[in-house]
Amino acid sequence: QVQLVESGGGLVQPGGSLRLSCVASGFTYDMYAMSWYRQTPGKERELVATISMISSPNYSDSVKGRFTISRDNAKRTVSLEMNSLKPEDTAVYYCNAQRPGSAMNYWGKGTLVTVSS
Repeated sequence: QVQLVESGGGLVQPGGSLRLSCVASGFTYDMYAMSWYRQTPGKERELVATISMISSPNYSDSVKGRFTISRDNAKRTVSLEMNSLKPEDTAVYYCNAQRPGSAMNYWGKGTLVTVSS
């Protein structure tokens, strides 16, 4: 059974930091690119950051320089370190696994991040 379980969301003040984690199970983790997406009500889900099977990261322009994605294949985890948080970073953050060149794509249930004073 495939599972992606996110954790680490919460309430943080502007300028603060949070670290999101996602634990994967039920598939061959090191053959998948891992990503974090986010979504706010009424908007489409947007890609925040991706890390390839060989740990090459890519970021959306909106988070570049503030967020860092990393993965640990031995622990089957992907993390998102978020610094200098802004109110516009408020969203539900989703963990995603995508096997390159295939339709195999999995989602977690999401974790809420709220940036507010």
